[in-house]
Amino acid sequence: MHSGTRLLALLIVSCFLYAAPAHAFVFGDVVEKARALAEGKYEPPPEAPGFLKDLSYRDYQSIRFNPEASLWREGLSLFRVMMVPPGNFYTHTVKLNEIDATGVRPIPFDKTSYSYPDDLAKRVPADLGHAGFKLTYPLGESTEQNQFLVFAGASYLRGVGADNRFGLSARGIALNTGLPSGEEFPSFIEFWLERPGGSSDRIRVYGLLNGPSVAGAYRFDIQPGQTTRIDVSAELFFRTGVEQPGLAPLTSMFYYGENTGQPAGEWRPQVHDSDGLLIHDAGRGEWLWRPLVNPDRLKLSYLQVDRLGGFGLIQRDTAYRHFEDAEARYDLRPSAWVSPRPGWSGGEVVLVEIPTNSETNDNIVAFWKPEGGASEGEHRKLDYTLSFGGSDISGQDLGRVKKTFVGDGNRPGGGNVENAYRIIVDFAGGPLGELEPNAPVVSNVTEGGSSEGAEVIEHFVEFIEADNHWRLSMLVRPGRGADPVFRGQLLLDDKPLTEVWTYSLSEAARNRQGES
Repeated sequence: MHSGTRLLALLIVSCFLYAAPAHAFVFGDVVEKARALAEGKYEPPPEAPGFLKDLSYRDYQSIRFNPEASLWREGLSLFRVMMVPPGNFYTHTVKLNEIDATGVRPIPFDKTSYSYPDDLAKRVPADLGHAGFKLTYPLGESTEQNQFLVFAGASYLRGVGADNRFGLSARGIALNTGLPSGEEFPSFIEFWLERPGGSSDRIRVYGLLNGPSVAGAYRFDIQPGQTTRIDVSAELFFRTGVEQPGLAPLTSMFYYGENTGQPAGEWRPQVHDSDGLLIHDAGRGEWLWRPLVNPDRLKLSYLQVDRLGGFGLIQRDTAYRHFEDAEARYDLRPSAWVSPRPGWSGGEVVLVEIPTNSETNDNIVAFWKPEGGASEGEHRKLDYTLSFGGSDISGQDLGRVKKTFVGDGNRPGGGNVENAYRIIVDFAGGPLGELEPNAPVVSNVTEGGSSEGAEVIEHFVEFIEADNHWRLSMLVRPGRGADPVFRGQLLLDDKPLTEVWTYSLSEAARNRQGES
């Protein structure tokens, strides 16, 4: 062969062997898709057929995905993916994609992967599509697969730690929650699942969100375990201005607890997924505990902090005897904690409490509201860690509120001052566990000054030997006008021993005679 011909052949072979690889799918690709969506007209996601949306919860639960059809079952990965069918409150379909070393490919809908009741099977379209997906992983010592994270319905995701059952949810975003203008529910419309290596205990998921007012790109780096940790990165593009954007939102249920009394006909002592909002104000170096209530009317609380260290909805009561529900097992419901990473702007934590007469309704929402809301055309980046697990998930090491009792001042045990309320708060744990019963512990109780005539009449501390708690007793009067918010904390030598208990007395008055 002529030398020039050989050289040309070698160059052709070299180009074939060392051709540039196909473009690897990265977060930036999702960001550009979100940017393009925000620049165009909003189009709602495909709706599921009406007969599926009209299914009752019980009928929807009769549709079963076959675990043998799970994605990645035939391989070395410790993770599996189970699909979620449309129906009931999962009203629209989403696109699912798999990423592996060879590129990106769609995950097709396969009707045979589900078992449908006979009267439904023939009506389900062969190209119906997915409503979402569930991630499974062996959380225990065996190889048994355990569901630990579900992405399905609007922008919701539900997670658990190893010892939990599913309860509260997180969301990609919450818009104008609790405002008279009405809430908007953007939805994830497409996901990309990156196949993890054979021994990896981490998985990455990308999500594309869209709604009338905002489009967004999300990256979820997920590690299941005793506490399931999710590192979230998001880029949001606002089509329109939003008065109250809710970032890193959490959604839960509080029907009734020991502080509210039981509704007529209910035999269970308590019914709730979470019993308090915990906030870490890193600027002031304090932790705030706000017991939840099921209010008589819609209630929004704006809780300002100097610098946010984290917030979460916590299920602090984990004793089975306090719920006595062998099916729902509210004592095993997870807590969720949001830890901001650098780059968060100033703002406040918002708590929305919505009246409900049923445990099937999520009526509690907590989120971060940035200063000034969101403006049309705004591009906002957000990074945080979302964790699901036990009640100690925040790492708070001070004494904790265990119980809150509220007594009407006009009843025995309440107090002897007209229109006043005796409030009892029991603390335990942290440095309190190291004190002698006669330690000179003192209390600091204040009212925020928002209610005319509200006052703290008296307060004192005593050690309760029977259950090893330190009890703060206060007699307070609510005053007139705005809802008064009282704060209480235990100290020793002017140093805090406990988190700060904070409570709206107007809610206490409507939900008195109990414990939270």
